[in-house]
This record gives sequence, structure tokens and C-alpha cells, in this order.
Amino acid sequence: MSRIQTCLSALAAQGRKAVIPYVTAGFPQADITPRLMHSMVDAGADIIELGVPFSDPMADGPVIQQAGEAALAMGIGMTQVLAMVQAFRAQDTTTPVVLMGYANPVEQYDHIHGKGAFVKDAQAAGVDGVLVVDYPPEECEDFAQALRDAGMDLIFLLAPTSTDARMAHVGRIASGYVYYVSLKGVTGSGALDTDAVNEMLPRIRKHIQLPLGVGFGIRDAVTAKAVGENADAVIIGTKIIQLLQGKEADEAIAAVAEFVQEIRQALDRG
Repeated sequence: MSRIQTCLSALAAQGRKAVIPYVTAGFPQADITPRLMHSMVDAGADIIELGVPFSDPMADGPVIQQAGEAALAMGIGMTQVLAMVQAFRAQDTTTPVVLMGYANPVEQYDHIHGKGAFVKDAQAAGVDGVLVVDYPPEECEDFAQALRDAGMDLIFLLAPTSTDARMAHVGRIASGYVYYVSLKGVTGSGALDTDAVNEMLPRIRKHIQLPLGVGFGIRDAVTAKAVGENADAVIIGTKIIQLLQGKEADEAIAAVAEFVQEIRQALDRG
């Protein structure tokens, strides 16, 4: 059982929902990420999604795009991201870490370091899951198996437009959890319709037995609590990146920790 599965099973047994914050690796400063990760765990985060900067992030809105561009300008790539996870693991051996990004950095890493290097090095660094936005389930069964063999999970996105056939396919390949994108469009776009989300989740559960996380459009404790009524996990990215913008490291870390704590408390109030 992976660290992700262990974490989510323990929360389910307690009747609690997972808080999953997303941050872009290396933003807003190149060396901030391990400290930021620890502070979010201390504030109540259960799993951390760590964004791998990429030059053409098609699913990301302007806020996360700009964070990625800033990180790239500081020289943050897959090698540096794996080093950040390894640094985090020096003090935290239990909190699951998911790398979220695109196919190009994964494939480029293997091109440079050799076939299978990404899976091997991600495992060695302490990564627990990988979410590759532009890997459709039909094209990555071998990759999913390689990750599972290394004790890691391949996590997929589903959207309001996903068909029953796509849900069933994801259900056969995915492990860890499934990320339901609650809005059409990119990250940070639109207002969340919690009623629509709550109508969609039972349909997804007909095809998928894994825990369901919901992200895109969750900006505060009120929406997090509403989503948490039916989801197994609440995923927040754009709001956290906004809290990091324009701040020095200590101020940025404190602002994010306070926000994560608010989300944790709201979900725990049930």
C-alpha cells in the first residue's frame, strides 16, 4: 500500500477529509519549497501536490502559469524538484507528495538520464504519486504499472465533460486518488458550483472505487467545507499561489500556513 493509500484510508476511518494544497516548486523563491511544505503539513495538510514548472502549461490559468514561469527563470526543473522532495523527506517520512505537471518534463528527464530514470529517481527521492495532465489513460498503462511496481500511484484528472467510458478506463488504471476538476477551463477560472459537483461525484463513484479529490475553484473555507460534504479530499492551488505572490519567504510561508489551517478546521467541523 502506498503512502497515499495509507493516508487516505486512515482519514476515511476517522471520518475526516484530506486537505491537499498545491504549490509550484521553486516559487516564489528557489529555496523556499521544502520549508513551505513542512509548514503546510504542520498547519494540517495531508498530502502535498508539488507542481513541476513547464513552459506550456495548457491546463493552468494565469496565476499558476506565472508562478511556473518565475520558477523556470530561476532554473527550476525536474532535477531540482526531485531534490526538493528529497530535502523534505529528510524530516518527514510520512506525508505523501504528488508531482503534478506535464509529459514533457517527465519524458525529457528520461531522455537525458536513460529509460526509466524518472520512475527510479522519483522513488529514490520519496515521491508517492504522479499526475501528468496530458497523459490520457489509453496511452500510459505501462507507465502506471512502472509506478505501481515502485510503490507510487498514477493519478488522473476527470472533468465535468468526462464520459462514462473515460471514467471506467481511469478506474481500471488509476491508483491513489482521482482528481475531479470541478470547472470547465483552466485553473483559477470561474466560480465553483458546489451543487453541480455534488451531483457529479455519485456518477463518478459508479466507475471508480478510489477516493475522489475535488479541485479548481476552491478559494476559502466555505467552499472547501461544501465540497468536503461529498468529496474525500479538497485540493487548492490558485489561492495558495496568490498568497505567495510578492512576499518574502517568512511572510509567504506564514500566510499559506494560516490559510491551510483555516481549511483544515472548516473540514474538521464537519
